[in-house]
Order: sequence, then structure tokens, then C-alpha cells
Amino acid sequence: MGMPSVPQLLIILVIVVLIFGAKRLKNLGGDLGSAVKGFKQAVKDEDATPAELEDDSKKADAAVMHKTDDQKSA
Repeated sequence: MGMPSVPQLLIILVIVVLIFGAKRLKNLGGDLGSAVKGFKQAVKDEDATPAELEDDSKKADAAVMHKTDDQKSA
């Protein structure tokens, strides 16, 4: 069996949207994009020194804390 044609792919896409909903697929896409970005950053940081990694970790912790504070005030 070969590759599905364009109309078949569109039908599959419509069925997936109906099952999961557009909002859930958007969130899933964002989560997937964040995971890929994190993976690329981890591969890039593989050659970094431990001091550089700790500095980046502190920046990430501060960003998470700031985001958490914003969510609490909403």
C-alpha cells in the first residue's frame, strides 16, 4: 500500500479535529514545539561547561517563578 493521497489526508485531518477538538490540538502542537525547542537546547548545551549550565538553570528558575506569579494574580 502506497502513500495516502491528499483527499485521504484531509479526511483523516478532519476526523482527528472532530475527535480531539481544535483547541486541544493547538495546545498539543505548542507542547510539542516546546519539547523540540528544549531538546535542541539540551543538545546545544551538551558542550557547555558546568558553570554555564548552572547560570542557565538559574535564569530558567527565575522565569518559571515569574510565570507562576503571573498565573496566581490572574
